Amino acid sequence: MDFGLRRLGLALSDATGLLARPWQTVPAGTDAASSAAALADRLARGDEAAREVGAIVVGLPRRLGGEDTTLTAEARVFARELQARTGLDVHLQDERLTSHEAEARLAEHEPDWRARKRRIDAAAAAIILQDYLDARPRTPRGEGTLDR
Repeated sequence: MDFGLRRLGLALSDATGLLARPWQTVPAGTDAASSAAALADRLARGDEAAREVGAIVVGLPRRLGGEDTTLTAEARVFARELQARTGLDVHLQDERLTSHEAEARLAEHEPDWRARKRRIDAAAAAIILQDYLDARPRTPRGEGTLDR
């Protein structure tokens, strides 16, 4: 997810854990803890896709040089609270330049900036999730199965 003080962009992966797609944008709470509580509740009572979430990836804001931003500490608090409230593994993923990349991708297909603005947080979340999925080690096909 793309963590923000006003909105949270959400994305989901496919069942294979190979491809990410934008899902939705939800309003943030008044602080990181209330945002985590609201999102945990939304996941618990949400549709089938929400109930099937097996782990959560939260974008970690960083400056281009890798230093923390003013939002980095809030994102960490959000991730800890979300893990405590959902019981799911929560992973932090560097999110440098994902909003710029999402804006550029959306601009290719959507000329209206107002329409892009409504979709940018979920698009950035999909990029964050895809970066996480791409960085995970893959099990070679057939390995770990009982094919005999």
